[in-house]
Amino acid sequence: MGLILFIVGIIGWHAGMYGMFKKAGIEPWKALVPFYNTWFIVEKCQIRKYWFWLQLIPIAGQFITIWITIIFVMHFKRFNLIHHTAAVLFPFIYFPYLGFSQNEKWYGKEAFHQYKKPGSREWIDAGVFAIVAATIIRTFVFEAYVIPTESMEKTLLVNDFLFVNKMSYGARIPQTPLSFPFVHNTLPFSQTTPSYLKWLQLPYKRLPAFTEVKRNDVVVFNFPAGDTIINLPDYGSKVTYYDVLRYTFKGNRQEMFASPEYPLIVHPMDKTDNYIKRCVAVGKDVLQIRNGELYVNGSPAMVPGGLQTEYIVVTNKQPYDPDFLKEELGIDVADTKGQMDMLSDSSYKFNLTPEELEKLKKLPNYVSSVRYVENYAGMTFPNDEANYPWSIDNFGPLRVPAKGDTLHLNSQNISLYRRLIATYEHNNLEERDGKFYINGKETTTYITRYNYYWMMGDNRHRSQDSRFWGFVPETHIVGKASLIWFSWDKGPRWKRIMRSIR
Repeated sequence: MGLILFIVGIIGWHAGMYGMFKKAGIEPWKALVPFYNTWFIVEKCQIRKYWFWLQLIPIAGQFITIWITIIFVMHFKRFNLIHHTAAVLFPFIYFPYLGFSQNEKWYGKEAFHQYKKPGSREWIDAGVFAIVAATIIRTFVFEAYVIPTESMEKTLLVNDFLFVNKMSYGARIPQTPLSFPFVHNTLPFSQTTPSYLKWLQLPYKRLPAFTEVKRNDVVVFNFPAGDTIINLPDYGSKVTYYDVLRYTFKGNRQEMFASPEYPLIVHPMDKTDNYIKRCVAVGKDVLQIRNGELYVNGSPAMVPGGLQTEYIVVTNKQPYDPDFLKEELGIDVADTKGQMDMLSDSSYKFNLTPEELEKLKKLPNYVSSVRYVENYAGMTFPNDEANYPWSIDNFGPLRVPAKGDTLHLNSQNISLYRRLIATYEHNNLEERDGKFYINGKETTTYITRYNYYWMMGDNRHRSQDSRFWGFVPETHIVGKASLIWFSWDKGPRWKRIMRSIR
């Protein structure tokens, strides 16, 4: 549908220009040549020539082209906001009207120079320019982002305000370009009304990148399992549709769709919720977690300075000083938020960084400590306990796919790649009688189109990450988290303001 509308728009735009050129005394065939046509508009309307060259700038240049065509329209003595709105939103209809209607004619520069813009129009134009400029910056340069959860603590804290650099990995062309400005996937004050129009969707494309996603980068991306969500406060991206489908409905989609208890919303890829994690492995890396420790390609992975994990700490039964817990570990005994659990009168479970654990070891009540390891299997990717009985602390080994990889498919490993093939790379995957059919052809292999990444939170026991939903495709990458520009917790956290992210 989107492709058909695009073709209709292109044809209508050029057909209208053909008629407008003819009325303006320009050879009409010149209207049919892209960019060449705007050169003659610039000449005819006596616009400074550098504007022609500025329209060649990617993205921003498209808005300059729109401005040039509006100047052209004004030479037809069409000055009011309705006509200019039509020229911007419906040029494939409005331009043919100007070009071929007997009621419209070319007036030239005399009419243009006689026009005096009213003060109200000045305000409207200024507002439109501000919205367009801010939208371009937000879409292609950087975007503000606030940390909503504790999954990256203590590298990033709840209510850290970040700048996300979208140019680092190459800004994405929006998949859903027609959307309400400055919001993500729903309209303001609404939990159900989409902020975008679904009938126009563009294929995945990125602008040139300054760098690739590197191991240990802190990355913002669209939640891969968030394309379909249960539109209830306690679900959304917290408890995913796929988990409810898997564990509550045993994979029966029809039964779940028919259930009024689970209202569903389907989002395009670029409108799923934004997540922020650390990229711990890139394409071709082999990762493994052994007793809570991450290994990449057989070697211990980098330990971020803010990495937290759980430890069982044994004491001599002497209690901890609340002031020490508050000042040194950031734990309020009145509300520990899961950072400290008392297991007995002599043992505690703490969620700590290695540096904080060392502080506990120096206290006189310290006896011993051991890393807490979660061994419960069955809830992690690829949700195939028979073949992959993994837990969040004992996981893998697993190779992360890279672009151009040949995946050899069999009944044991298909659970690793099913979503990659069918959802991320948009193929029709069927499994019949132990055989695999991709787009109708029987096969035992598949060649990947995209690079993939493995994302994990620095708060290892408080993070919903790739251990639960698998690979993150390059199509979902939003940008690199680069700077904390503000932070708030009952007041400004002054030490965190303007801090770079590592």
